[in-house]
Amino acid sequence: MGAADIVPGVSGGTIALIAGIYERLINALSSIGPNLWQIFRQEGGIKGLVSVWRQVDATFLLFLLLGIATSFTTLAGIIKHLLDNQPLFIWSFFFGLVVATVFILLSEIQRWNIGRAALFVTGLVAAVVISSLPLLTTTPSLPYLFFAGAVAICAMILPGISGSFILLLLGAYDAVLEAVHSLNFTIIFTVIAGMATGLLLFTRALKWLLSRYYQATLALLTGFIAGSLVKVWPWKVDALGALNSDAINNVMPWQYPTGPHWLITVGLMLLGAILVSLLSWWGTRSNRA
Repeated sequence: MGAADIVPGVSGGTIALIAGIYERLINALSSIGPNLWQIFRQEGGIKGLVSVWRQVDATFLLFLLLGIATSFTTLAGIIKHLLDNQPLFIWSFFFGLVVATVFILLSEIQRWNIGRAALFVTGLVAAVVISSLPLLTTTPSLPYLFFAGAVAICAMILPGISGSFILLLLGAYDAVLEAVHSLNFTIIFTVIAGMATGLLLFTRALKWLLSRYYQATLALLTGFIAGSLVKVWPWKVDALGALNSDAINNVMPWQYPTGPHWLITVGLMLLGAILVSLLSWWGTRSNRA
């Protein structure tokens, strides 16, 4: 999940969904709220803390956060280097990963009907539209950064849409990175407050949907993931048709300035597909154990 969230366009929620931990993650996050204080007060002391710990499934969240943090510290530099210097190859890997994810999730949707098909198409179109929006370049204010943080955390949880990409779209990505780099705590805490607010509100809505309309919600989320393929398409150029780290315009493989590189790109797509298939198998096996 950490590696996926580093890449603008790939969501950690996608990895959680394919690994079979998405519903547990949403349930754990949605249990965080003011009611925890009442749970603590009922028993108090160590027993109260243990009750709160169990209520939020804190052991699960702790290990998940440790894994994400480990991924950020070990892979962030490598992925950033590949995005800047070998974008075709890193995007090919993630494209294969996302394609395989879509097929696996489609196979899990039972009893297709018009409603579920419509939700799939709705999710697909929404993700394509979001991925195609022009980037905002305005200087963000603190209220705007609060809003951007709330929206970005929702996207980070939602499979198919990247939180970092939403920050890019809203013109807040550079401001947040600069704030972290320069330790501007005013901006950092504003964004964190927005993320906490979005997290508390959005996870509760998702939990309600998953508990009552699981198959329909899965169809919608799978559509989101399918639509994100527009963003992770490997062959990209800039507005002048040149190659650089800012290239965002999709072209056909044979229109790519240095050629399609079929052998490497297809090989990396297969590697991504195999990896996510193994992750899905492992998640299914762990859930049955």
